[in-house]
Order: sequence, then C-alpha cells, then structure tokens
Amino acid sequence: MLKYLTKKALYLLSVLLGVVGIVFLIFNLLPGDPARMLLGQRADAASVEAINKELGLNQPKSTQFLLYLNDLSPISFHDTSKASLVYYDSTKYDAAAALRIGNSAKIVLKTPYLRRSYQSQKKVTTILKETLPSTLLLAFLALILATTLGIGIGIIAGVNKGTWIDRLSLAVVVIGVSGPSFFISILLAWIFGFLLKDYTGLNMTGSLYDVDPFTGSFLNLKNAILPAIALGIRPLAIIVQLTRNELIEVLGQDYIRTARAKGLPEKAVLIKHALRNTLTPLLTAISGWLSGALAGAVFVEYVYAWNGIGKEVVDALEKYDFPVLMGAILVFATLFVVINFIVDILYTWIDPRVKASIK
Repeated sequence: MLKYLTKKALYLLSVLLGVVGIVFLIFNLLPGDPARMLLGQRADAASVEAINKELGLNQPKSTQFLLYLNDLSPISFHDTSKASLVYYDSTKYDAAAALRIGNSAKIVLKTPYLRRSYQSQKKVTTILKETLPSTLLLAFLALILATTLGIGIGIIAGVNKGTWIDRLSLAVVVIGVSGPSFFISILLAWIFGFLLKDYTGLNMTGSLYDVDPFTGSFLNLKNAILPAIALGIRPLAIIVQLTRNELIEVLGQDYIRTARAKGLPEKAVLIKHALRNTLTPLLTAISGWLSGALAGAVFVEYVYAWNGIGKEVVDALEKYDFPVLMGAILVFATLFVVINFIVDILYTWIDPRVKASIK
C-alpha cells in the first residue's frame, strides 16, 4: 500500500511539474512587457531595464524558468549576495527556516513564492489567501447541493424506472447539462434576485462579506445561495443521470436477485448491495466535477460579483496581470492533483478489488 501511494504521489508531482512548465511557457510567449505594466507606458528606458534586471527578465528563458521553480519550491536555494540572481530577500519569502551553508549559500524552507501582482504590487499568495476561501466555500456548498439532491433524485428515478418520476428526472438532466453556467447564473439572478426579490430576500449580486457604512464588514451567507445553485446545477444533473443508470444496471445483476430471493428487505438490498457498487463511478464523477467547479466558478463569480479567485482571474486577464493568472492556474492544478490523490485512496476503501490489485 505504501509503495502504491509513494508511486502515485511521485506521478502526481511530475504532473504538477509539467503544468508549471506549460504555464510558464504560455505566459512567456504572450505579448506584454511586465516592466511597462509596473511602471506605466511612459517609463524611461533606464527604469524599464532596472525592473527587468530585478525580475530576472533580462536572462535567457531557461534561467528564468529555473528561477521560477526556485521561487515555487518549498525548499529553495539562495545566495546572500545582492548581486546574485537567487539573492535571499526576506521581504519576498515567507520563510519558516533558513539554513546557512558556508559563507554565502542558504537553504530556505518556505511557502511557495508566486511573485507580485503587476497592478497592485501585492504578493500573489496574499491575493489568493484573500479570495480562495470564498471560492472553496462556493464549491463546497454547490457540491453538497449537487451530491445530496443528485444521488437522492437518481435513486428515486432508478427505482421507479419508466414512470413519470423517471421521465421528470431525465428532463432535469437535459436542462442541467445543456444550460451554460453563465446563462443559468444570469437567469437565476434575474428571477430570484430581481423579479422575486420581495419574496426571496436575495440580491442579484453580492459577496461573502458585505459592507455596512455604519457597522463595517459583516458575513452574509445569503449571498452564496444563488451562485452555489448556479454552480451546482450542471453536476447535479450529471450525478442524477449517473446514479440512475448505474442503479438500474446493478439492480438487474444476479446477486441482487439472489439477495431478494433470500428474503432480504428491499431497503437492505438497495442500500447494502446496490448503492455500494454505484459509489466508485459516482466518486469519479464528483471528484472530477469538484476540480472543474473551481474553473467554472470564474463565470459564476463574475456574474454575481462574488469576490473569489474566479473574479480575480477575470480582472487579471483584463489587465494582463500574468503573475496572478499563473498563480491561480497553479492553485487550480494543485487542488486537482490533491483531490485525485485523495480519491485514489478512497477507491481502495470503497472497492476491495482495487485494494487487492495493489497488494
């Protein structure tokens, strides 16, 4: 088991390293001068050259990539000389420990340094810390909505195959899968945040924290209702369809007929035998959607003016703020890798066949 997990972890780390390389390559091929973005278009040539030297942008691309990896790595190598490209600047790095080697070299244990925003000059890690929790909350609420309702509706539809309940569930699936998230977001905001506002009490736009001119900032979870529903509708439809189809297939298996022939109650047959064998494909779908939800939140957050990482990505795109974009993409990729690693572990717990195959 330990060997399997180690091998899987190394594989996922290699995937993450590949993502870093691709992201770096893409954003270094895009047009735009970071020095001009920092100083403005009227900056003189000497100032632009100084900024390029400070950021290492006057170096070959291969050197820039190695410097970027050194900044990203939790264990990095630095020099105490200010003239060095890997000079250890304590104002940049949030270091947990710094071990000196010899007279000038240092090995530093730190959080990844994602550079600074070209526009606000804030650390990208600071920006992500401020926005990521709101996005994760939105994704978590949408996941609860999609999973609980999706599995419940899928079970009812599968047990009542061919009835009006089944046909209604299929209609829900068609609407949920075919509706783009940005269109669903606008529709929900217009209906429940505008037309029915007097009854629902919901706003068309709003973030996790609202600001009162007298009392200051306050938590407003009500603003999360509409964006969470908009983000959860598509995965809900997919989970309904998957649960229904898997359950219909499992209920037709010989071992289910055997369990019924033994006189087991229908509830026990459904829960202990049928549902357990639908969990593996469901887990795959849910984990895949959770990773995709973070990317899909870009559109939903922008429609609802929800101050999360998705809205930050859109703003960064408009302003060519490459460090923020690169940092956000790497966070998405890391979450995707971590989620897949956790799901692989859960597979061994849910399906004994998987556990047996890795021994």
